[in-house]
Amino acid sequence: MKKKIVYQCSKCGYISQGFFGKCPSCGSWNTLEEKEKESGGKAPSNSKKIKKDAQKLQAVEISSDERVMTGIEEFNRVMGGGIVRDSVSILTAKPGSGKSTLLMQVANDLANKGMRVLYASGEESETQIKMRAERILDKLSDKIWVYSVTSLNSVLDQVEKIDPQMIIIDSIQTFTLDEFPQRPGTPTQTMECAYKMTEIAKDIEKPRMVFLVGQMTKQDELAGVRSLEHLVDTVLLIEGDSSEDLRSLMATKNRYGSTGEIGFFSMTEKGMISIDNPSEYFMTKRSASEQVPGSSLSVIREGTRPIILETEALASKTFLPYPSRISESIRREHLNTLVSILEERAGIKFLDKNIVVKSTGGIKVKEQASNLSVMISIVSSTLNKPVEANSVFIADVGLTGELKNVPSLDVRLKEAERMGFKKAYISKYASVKEENYKDLRVLKMSNILEVIQKVFEI
Repeated sequence: MKKKIVYQCSKCGYISQGFFGKCPSCGSWNTLEEKEKESGGKAPSNSKKIKKDAQKLQAVEISSDERVMTGIEEFNRVMGGGIVRDSVSILTAKPGSGKSTLLMQVANDLANKGMRVLYASGEESETQIKMRAERILDKLSDKIWVYSVTSLNSVLDQVEKIDPQMIIIDSIQTFTLDEFPQRPGTPTQTMECAYKMTEIAKDIEKPRMVFLVGQMTKQDELAGVRSLEHLVDTVLLIEGDSSEDLRSLMATKNRYGSTGEIGFFSMTEKGMISIDNPSEYFMTKRSASEQVPGSSLSVIREGTRPIILETEALASKTFLPYPSRISESIRREHLNTLVSILEERAGIKFLDKNIVVKSTGGIKVKEQASNLSVMISIVSSTLNKPVEANSVFIADVGLTGELKNVPSLDVRLKEAERMGFKKAYISKYASVKEENYKDLRVLKMSNILEVIQKVFEI
């Protein structure tokens, strides 16, 4: 079989017949590497021949044990109701966000249920893995095997010996296959290792749960070619400031569930602790006599789950020609839009006011349903009047100042009623029935000025 020389970019995987100093595809310099490519003959196959016939879709049976539930509820939620037995998932995040910690907790939970787990790491030694496990786990299971190596061939040998139901590869960019001469982290090695682990997971006779840890680039993206994301079944992302305890786990891709689900965790010395009732986490509990100016509450949706979210605002006098608009939770352009609506439609001037807005817990506010709450918190701080206790604001606000309806309003109102709120301000155009809520008074308003007059009695 003849071989010819080609040149492949180590950054994007582009293949060229000739050498270039600069990759024609991604523009990187000195990234083309020489590679031998077989030409002619029969291409080798990495997959086993499957000896079975195709089935009609209607005849395919799905057993109740296709998913494996862990004891971590927030993790189960993001995965779509548990881990599918023959799935490949990749977890990525910034360094120190808790990737290895979370997977070790999942591994120990499944091992305590009798499953064998192989944890292969190309970044840490067995001693380092043991030290972290002892720190975050109360009791180590005897069904977890750890293996510190960068050769995926050696890992495959251990898979044959141990026969684990769950395999963790930490991280996929550090592993190599002996059949390929490229260095670790190159697109060829990363993709070939991922292909091999997919083959292991999808084995018909012995399906396995495979989790790959993926490194993140400076642009906060999964390192490697985009094909890696297309290959796996689930792409998980951990977000959170390393200086804060809050961590959010989301699925940017999930073939077996919703991509909108988000799980919340608190990062502690004992690992990632599930926040099973986020509504209590993202609001400050105050009595009626402790209400302070500049705070209001709304009900947002993260995935399918409604969450009570507190927005805080501070309006202070500026001594500069141009007042500041600062927000940690919403985009600055969006904040400027809401302030402009208040000025033009409610008659409140902010030319001499600095405005700072943030959300409790540091969660990013992406939904329009919180617009009314943000505006009320700004007005509350400006007038130095607190919002009445046990009130929530659930509406979008248009450029005309009119309140707009929001999706899933019934679900949001049910959550507000469950949490003990007594009043909910919504758009008069919302098609909800007030009589459906026994302990919650639903107030339908037409515009932002009407809400301000009602709340602050002006």
